[in-house]
Amino acid sequence: MRTPLASPLILSTALALAACAPTTGDPAVARDGRLQYGSLAFTPCSLATTGADAVEAQCTTLDVPENHDAPEGRTITLAIAWLPARGLAEDDPIFMIAGGPGQSALESYPQVDRAFADARRNRHVVLVDARGTGGSHPLKCKGADGDNAFVDANDATPQGAAAFAVRCRDALSKTTDLRFYGTADHVRDLDLVRRRLGAERINLVGISYGTRVAQQYAARHPGHVRTVVLDSVVPNTLALGQDHARNLEAALETQFARCRDVPACGDSLGDPRRQLDAVRDALRAGGIAPVRFRDPVGGAWRTEVPQYGDLAALLRMYSYQPLAAATLPLLLHEASEGRYEALLAQSRMLTDSIGDSIMHGMQLSVMCTEDAADMRIDDGDAATVLGNELVVFSQAQCAVWPKGARDPAFRTPLAGGVPLLAISGEFDPVTPPRYGDEVVATLPNARHLVLPGQGHNVIGAGCMPKLFAQFVERADASALDAACLARLSPLPPFAGNHGWEP
Repeated sequence: MRTPLASPLILSTALALAACAPTTGDPAVARDGRLQYGSLAFTPCSLATTGADAVEAQCTTLDVPENHDAPEGRTITLAIAWLPARGLAEDDPIFMIAGGPGQSALESYPQVDRAFADARRNRHVVLVDARGTGGSHPLKCKGADGDNAFVDANDATPQGAAAFAVRCRDALSKTTDLRFYGTADHVRDLDLVRRRLGAERINLVGISYGTRVAQQYAARHPGHVRTVVLDSVVPNTLALGQDHARNLEAALETQFARCRDVPACGDSLGDPRRQLDAVRDALRAGGIAPVRFRDPVGGAWRTEVPQYGDLAALLRMYSYQPLAAATLPLLLHEASEGRYEALLAQSRMLTDSIGDSIMHGMQLSVMCTEDAADMRIDDGDAATVLGNELVVFSQAQCAVWPKGARDPAFRTPLAGGVPLLAISGEFDPVTPPRYGDEVVATLPNARHLVLPGQGHNVIGAGCMPKLFAQFVERADASALDAACLARLSPLPPFAGNHGWEP
């Protein structure tokens, strides 16, 4: 069944529709100047984030129990956005689930809005900020300057990380029971929103960590799921962070091989692997003089001493921006010759843009409940760029962080007949393609597409938006003609400060 839809920007049209709408539960019924979807009333809003155009939407809030098993206890408020379909809408909306863990769906959506353009021709898109993120009772850990932080910048040791987590825990616990901000709680919130919207079935789109949420939802509510799209797949079996050092090492070797194979890069800049080892050793040894460089966003001059953490942060996050991956050989070449300005600027840009969007308190509630017990120090990772640092820091913080109860079936791979499309970037060092292969292996109606030359979060790359819309429309991944993805390719590696060779 299709339901008539009025533009959210033209309330007079919405009011006219109210007179002929069959029930107040249908989308786009106006009440008191607001648009009604199910039992929720929405008002116009704008979704905005750095680096993307603002998106017009309809927004509302919903109070839910902090502990769903104690509904008479404390409540928290969820932030919800609705992006109406542009034509006659099907009854099954799309729920987009953001990554992180700790990222806001409402804040991150503008970056992928174009990827949803075709799918929105006849389906609504619904966004729910996961509890602990965005406008849903955000759990922000603050540094000494009051800004969002993950550790104390003045004590980046495991002991310092634990002390930072204690301070954040004690501050947040005044208004929050940190045991109830994990994946299972988010799944229960999403299903409550589904019921309030009056949608019998929904289409799930999970991105990065959101793929874990989508799989957990589909396992617990299979009758309410029409299709699932997993972009940059996190298998249920994976402990978040456990494989990151090894995955990154493999991805770096692939990127460096490309530089060696391109004469303009290899001849001009040298071997990036050797330069990485030299820079890593120099930064770990310390004793480097302060470096003056321009802030890449604000343009102000900054003076800092290069640290190993600057390199680790850059390498850990480079996959989120393909241009950053293309600049790696150049950055390492410059740093190996004692010029750290570009490395510091790039590291600051990536950590600031990504770090500000992640609520570390929510991230800890997820990882400490669901992953910490399964994380292990791996001697095989000792020689990698990141080593066991991420595991050690996570375990140190989780040792002092409250933990919820993990479902005994949490690690069970998703099974059943749900139509599912998994997509991965060929060079993604965070969620490599083998993760997508693992998930679809237990699903008879699933298909995995690997996008050539791409990194993390690929739903907007090339023709993928059209393939995504076709899959949601037909609920049949096997019917997709994905030949158009072969036109994708990675950005060439930089050969110098002028960029790549023509």
